Parts: sequence; structure tokens; C-alpha cells
Amino acid sequence: MRGQAQSSLRVEQSLGQLLHEALVSLRTLGKRSILALLGIVIGSSSVVALINIGHNAAVDAAMIFKDMGTDTLVAQFATKGSNTAPMRARLDLEAVRQAAPGIEHIGALTLFSGPLLFHGRTVNANFVGSTDDIKDAMRLVVREGRFLTSFDANETYAVIGDQLFQALSTPGDPLKLGDRVRINDYLFLLVGILQSQPRAMLMPVQANESLFLPAEGMRRIYATPQIGNVIIRAAPEQNMDLIAKQAAAALQTQTPNHEVAITVPQQMIDGMTRQSRTFAYLLLALGAISLVGGGVGVMNVMLMNVSERRREIGIRMALGARQRDIRNLFLLEAVTLTAVGALCGAVLGMTCAWLYAWMSGWTFALATAALPLGVGSTLLVGLFFGIYPAVSASRLQPVEALRDE
Repeated sequence: MRGQAQSSLRVEQSLGQLLHEALVSLRTLGKRSILALLGIVIGSSSVVALINIGHNAAVDAAMIFKDMGTDTLVAQFATKGSNTAPMRARLDLEAVRQAAPGIEHIGALTLFSGPLLFHGRTVNANFVGSTDDIKDAMRLVVREGRFLTSFDANETYAVIGDQLFQALSTPGDPLKLGDRVRINDYLFLLVGILQSQPRAMLMPVQANESLFLPAEGMRRIYATPQIGNVIIRAAPEQNMDLIAKQAAAALQTQTPNHEVAITVPQQMIDGMTRQSRTFAYLLLALGAISLVGGGVGVMNVMLMNVSERRREIGIRMALGARQRDIRNLFLLEAVTLTAVGALCGAVLGMTCAWLYAWMSGWTFALATAALPLGVGSTLLVGLFFGIYPAVSASRLQPVEALRDE
């Protein structure tokens, strides 16, 4: 009978009762629990915000190459050693196309820069001597008129980029098709106006700021024109590395005095992805350090809580509470504190990440791992740093605890 009476005192507390007691206990701690909560909020928000910032940085970097297309290659030419031989003014692009069957479009660029005049207005412009296939190789879109063709080789025709077009136009005197713009002593007839093009960082020239001329006509403004780049666009579903190798070999035979280097956008994207992943890991480590600091604060508060409630712990044990009941009570208090901090930190972290993306001019994109990793790691930190105070409370001897005043 006596054993049954003792066992009847050991009444199992429901989770709701434990949670209620945990909240009441944390409320009585006052400022100390608020300070510990603040540390957890800062740590949790740091993890969520830094993961999202790293993710958005990677997305923004990848967008730089998106408009250019991963099916585009850019060939550049550099002199070999001390060789000073000038680059050729013309290349047999059809031979390159035959050497690399996967090529769909290929064009060469001859670059120069200088002042462009129209009705007394002057702007600095890029003059691009181009072959007829450069329009499709660079994904240029004509808004008005047409682009240059092989029949325009000896004509003083030109196609103007959108930004350059806007700079030379005024409300009362807009630039339009059929007008002539002046470069040095030559007048060039506008036969096309390009649509605004997104910036492509790998392209050697920005179309919006350029005036496209027939490659053969570049001698009118530059005595010794030289091909600076070759733009290659591959057919769909092609091996870009193989095409780059074949095209480089074909171009090298035509330019023995120069080194041919071909940039493959996909390789750069892969490299930037690896770099962004490393950057994200670094940011995550910084957030984790902040989170551990918040966890130390939780442990400190819980240890003080145990110290101040020794008499209460002794009374509970005298009334039949077991060690695991005491342990679970204090552990639940620690987890409750960190859970509230995790939720507040998640909201704060998302807000900070959004503000950072907005100020940086990025398009905000939610990282799928941010919330689960941020909230989950916070709860684990609370559980880890709450175990020691909870176990310490459960190991108190009832007689010693009841002696405390």
C-alpha cells in the first residue's frame, strides 16, 4: 500500500502543463530571459539573412551571363611573345564553320571608338566593323529598319544602338532612319535602329553604345583595321568545349602570329557557382558563430534559473517528481526560449535579406534552405545548451535543495 501511495504521487505531467510552467518561469526571469532571447534572435536572423544574401549574390552573378547565352563563344587574339605583327583585317569564317560543324552563326568584329556627330550634337561611340552574321551571333534585335548584309560591304551604311540613338535625339529633332551621322569626314546613312539590349559582360562591345558598320568600310575611319574578336553561336544541344577546341584550331591556322583564346560562358558560370558556394559557406559559418553566442546566453540564463529555483526543485522531488521530470521541465524552458527566438529571427532575417537585395538592386529570391536551416539550427543550439542546466537541476538532492533559503 505504501509503495502504491508513493507511485501515485508521481503523476505524469502533460506537455501542455510543462509548456505552461515553462512560459511562466521564463516570464518571471524578466530582463535576463529577454537578453537571452535577443541573443538567439540575432543568431537565428544572421543565419537566415546570410544564407539568403549568399544565394541572391549567386543568382545575380549568374544573371550576368544569362542574356548572353551559354551557347555563345567569344574568341580573342593576343600576340605571341615579342611578335609585333598586326592582326589580320579579314578571316575566312566559312572555313571555321566547316571545321566546327556545330557552329550555327559566326561573325567577326573590328573595334574602334571616337566622336559621332549629328546636327551639331556629339557623343562618344564604339564603331564596330561587323560581318553580316554578327546580328544572329550576338542576338541583336532590330527595332526599325534592317541590319547590315553582305551587299552593303562597300556602302556607307550604319546601324545604331538604342542608347546611342537616344543620346543623339532631341524632342524637336529626333534621329530617324535615313538620317546621316558623321564620323570624321564621312557621312553614314542609318539603315537600322537596334532594340535596347541587356548588358552581356563577356561581349567585347555593348550593342546599345555602338554604331555597326560594314567591316570593309572601317578603313574609312581607321587606316589599319584589325579583327579584335570572333563571336560564335552554337546550334542547340552541342558540346561547347568541343566546338571551342575545333574553332580555336581553325582560327589558329589563319593567325599563326597570334594566340587564340576562346571564352566558354558555361565554364565561367560553373566557376562562379563554386565561388558563390564557398562564399555562402563562409557567411553560414559567421551566422553559426553568432548563433553559438546566443546559445551560451541561454545556458547562462538557465543555470541562473536553476540556482534560484533550488528550493522549488526540492519541493517537487519531495512530492514525487522524478529526475527526468525535472530535467524535461528545464529542457523545455530552454527549447521554448530558443523556439521563440528562432521564429522572431526568421522573420527578421528574411526582412534584412530582402532589404539588402533591394538596396543592391538584386531581384530577391528565397533560398530554400534558409528557413529550415536557420530555425532548425537554432532549436538544436537551444537543445544543446539547455541540456547541461537541465541535467544539473535533475541531479540535485531533495534534502540539500530544501535547505536553501
